[in-house]
Amino acid sequence: MQPVVHIVDDDTSFLTAVGRLVAASGFRVALYESGDKILAALPNVEPGCILLDLQLPGLSGLELQQHLAQKAPLLPIIYLTGQGDIKASVMAMKAGAEDFLEKPVAGKTLLAAIERALHQYEKRQVEQDRIHKLQVRVASLTPREAQVFDLIVRGKLNKQIAYVLGTSERTVKAHRHCVMEKLGVHSLAEAVLIAEKMGRIDPESNPLHHK
Repeated sequence: MQPVVHIVDDDTSFLTAVGRLVAASGFRVALYESGDKILAALPNVEPGCILLDLQLPGLSGLELQQHLAQKAPLLPIIYLTGQGDIKASVMAMKAGAEDFLEKPVAGKTLLAAIERALHQYEKRQVEQDRIHKLQVRVASLTPREAQVFDLIVRGKLNKQIAYVLGTSERTVKAHRHCVMEKLGVHSLAEAVLIAEKMGRIDPESNPLHHK
């Protein structure tokens, strides 16, 4: 299935021209004249990216970007603007925009940016799938196993965990074995990485964090 390139611009003639260019390159195209219209249409589950005008009536491009980050976080955003606004471009990139192009933009430049954005979409999709699988594994832990997991990734020894949980070291070892097995990991370092991905520990403050 060909990706969908969503184009948001209040300049109808520009919107139509860019839409034709992108469609002629083999992509499916969806056109919107305002931020409200794309928000009403999304989210969808199809791969793609968003070409977004910075200066829009109603929701500005930057405001729309915030909404899109919630509704369609996998879709990379490429800004198209007639305003040579350095401050806005910096804000857009910090907020996660993939690219920032000034109008008029050469077709070759635009299509290259779309290809980069679609590659980024694929990377985000792979990462999301990976995180989902990790969430399923972590959710399979019993409440006590989850407690043991949270303590071992903070560098606690079995005897320390036993003291905190009011149980025996032998029991902790059994729980620890089950945790590693359910998570599909063979080392503490791998368990720590999963905990970081799940937001259960702060990578910077964790003493086991490896450079």
